Amino acid sequence: MMSPKPISEDRGSPNLRHTPLQIIHIVGNFLRIWSIYSMYRYLTQTGASVVLFIFSCLVPSSIIFLLLQKPWKGRPLSNTQVVPSVINGAITALYFILWGKGLKSCGPLRAILAEYSGAVLGVLSAVLYGRRGHVWKKVGGLIAMLASFYFLSQGWALATDSVDSEVQTEQVLGMSQMTVPILAGILSALRRVIARRVSLKNQLKRRLHAITIASATCFLFPVAMWDLIIGSSESSVELPFSAWAFLSTILFGIILIFYVDSIAEEKLHMVFSSPRHLMAAGGCIIVMEIVYKMDFSLAGFIICSSILGFGIYEATALERGRKDSFQKPDVSNGMLDDELEMSSLPT
Repeated sequence: MMSPKPISEDRGSPNLRHTPLQIIHIVGNFLRIWSIYSMYRYLTQTGASVVLFIFSCLVPSSIIFLLLQKPWKGRPLSNTQVVPSVINGAITALYFILWGKGLKSCGPLRAILAEYSGAVLGVLSAVLYGRRGHVWKKVGGLIAMLASFYFLSQGWALATDSVDSEVQTEQVLGMSQMTVPILAGILSALRRVIARRVSLKNQLKRRLHAITIASATCFLFPVAMWDLIIGSSESSVELPFSAWAFLSTILFGIILIFYVDSIAEEKLHMVFSSPRHLMAAGGCIIVMEIVYKMDFSLAGFIICSSILGFGIYEATALERGRKDSFQKPDVSNGMLDDELEMSSLPT
């Protein structure tokens, strides 16, 4: 009774249905990257404390998440869900500190690309649980990723003459300085793994994420207060306030990107540490580098991001035969469950 016509329509419809979601994903990532460049300009021009800035953004963000998700309502959460989420808050707080420090010292381009270093967890999972042939493929991906980060640290994505650039960064940093944002990227992937382990349903995931952000704010509080005391004792200069830097970080860099990445992972099967996600972010980076008149080399950036994308692909890819046998595009691609489609988290 089933005619071939509706079957052909069903086969063609997913791309049409996914187009608006893909647009939402690109716009959401563009706004998030825009907030990162705004944050970077504010931190470098004012010399403000990274920890205090992030803490000031996390406080209203945690309140908004709690009001939106209301984790105290609905089905009671068990200790096996709440405790890991609180611990995940500590990891998230450390991630924000390292990522903010890396952003200020390395610049937004390097800090954003270094977030994809979380794909190294795919190599770790292959070493612990994978087949021998699969391990070498992932190790090759890891080498490509390290090569990309090394080229970035050597200034390959920067123009050789930065005299006329409005916002300048150091030409050559060295891998030691790149280590900070790379560690932040690994912590970011780890917090996603934990979030997926303790939440099976989307609504539950959002409730637990509100707890995680609130927990991260609490863990960051003593560090921020200590930074405030030390900073006030060293300098009495009052720093200017930038409403756009704070609001964009809160709305786009923390809140909106969480929901955008959740939609991308649930509907588009696009996880953060994936070449597709990197491609979308890369286009946004090019636009912002030009708009903010950064010290930027398009050719060098394309080379570094291409090598990084290849490394991520190899480090997170399943064996092709096994992937085809499941007939599902959203099978885990090896990152300890980090590449499970039902995932969360943004920044």
